[in-house]
Amino acid sequence: MHFTRSLRSVLLAFMVCGIIAQIASAQIPVGTTRTGTFVWDGQRWIPAEEAPQPPPPPPPSGGFEASADFGGVELTVNEAPPALPVYEMPPCPEPDLIWTPGYWHHGLFGYYWVPGAWVPAPYEGALWTPGYWGFAGGSFGFHAGYWGPHIGFYGGVNYGGGYMGIGFAGGNWNGGHFAYNTAIIRVNTNVVTNVYVNTTIVRQTTIINTTNVSYNGGPNGIQHTPTPEEQTAAHEKHTAPTSFQIQHRTQASQNPGNRASANGGHPAVLADPKPLAVEKHEAPAGFKPPPAKPVTELAKEQAPPSAVAAAKTATTKTAAVAKAAPPAPKSVPSPSKPVNPAEKPASMPPAKTPPAAATKPPMTSAPKPEAKTPPKAPVTTEKPAAPKAETAPKPAAKTAPKTKPAPKPEDKDKKPEK
Repeated sequence: MHFTRSLRSVLLAFMVCGIIAQIASAQIPVGTTRTGTFVWDGQRWIPAEEAPQPPPPPPPSGGFEASADFGGVELTVNEAPPALPVYEMPPCPEPDLIWTPGYWHHGLFGYYWVPGAWVPAPYEGALWTPGYWGFAGGSFGFHAGYWGPHIGFYGGVNYGGGYMGIGFAGGNWNGGHFAYNTAIIRVNTNVVTNVYVNTTIVRQTTIINTTNVSYNGGPNGIQHTPTPEEQTAAHEKHTAPTSFQIQHRTQASQNPGNRASANGGHPAVLADPKPLAVEKHEAPAGFKPPPAKPVTELAKEQAPPSAVAAAKTATTKTAAVAKAAPPAPKSVPSPSKPVNPAEKPASMPPAKTPPAAATKPPMTSAPKPEAKTPPKAPVTTEKPAAPKAETAPKPAAKTAPKTKPAPKPEDKDKKPEK
């Protein structure tokens, strides 16, 4: 009896739960729980595609992750890149080419040099922001270069050729063509005629780097943070390097002569005088190249005050770091530095001691027999070298009489006996 009653109560409970579930499911549109095509907006169920989307996360604030598409960290290594080699860029052979400076990249065999090259712009008005190495989190990350309407942040690295650390002082787009600043850019004057001279902007955007360090940040790197203009450019629509630029880098990695382990940081081929092939891309939506200006205005153009101040600050801070840097480099070239001081004392004393030993004996032996005439010694030491042989027989003559008076002390001994 008790068993049947308990069984009935259990069945009744199941029936009640089933009825409640049916009522609840009837209020929810079909397909919501299975397909997830409806969402609850607080008042009613609506299709998911009609629901308001959450706002996107705020863009990063400049620096290493400044660009969401290109310019971010491409690879990370633990070893610092070599110093930048100093070289002269080849002249621009054709109009409307953009100079892309050489840089150190990293591959299977360590660092290798990618020669600088002239590259056709992918679209009218495009400017090249070079890639750079940055120190963060105890390692060195490479931030890939990109094309864009403006020059972005490239670590303050003074690559030369117009990339003096901030922006680009080598020229501007002017009326559909690129005008070159021959104060810093070399051109083939027989072909390239759209030129001007502006030394002011070159000086204003230069970050002086006496050590030629090739990375930003860290204990010995370039001390430069993005300017407002560089931060703005970082959030613009960017275009990746052309396929010919990628091919150019791949070929550089396959050349053993470009490896830092083989050339000691001094590659034989630093720049390619032949321009890369053309590869066209669409300009960012809404972008319009800058209008044409008289060349005289380009010659008077100056950098923004923020860029001028940033270049001075970075120069001062980088110089201070370079002065404090000697203790750090000692750990790298430690085997050579102990050798140099060891070699100097080893080489110097042998050269000085032999002559000293050769001159001192004659000086010390000569005064002994001539001790009776000290004033004559300083006068005659350097003049006659032969008189030394004459002084030798004199003591010999004196020693003979000293042996003859030897019997006299014997007589004195006899006197006390008496």
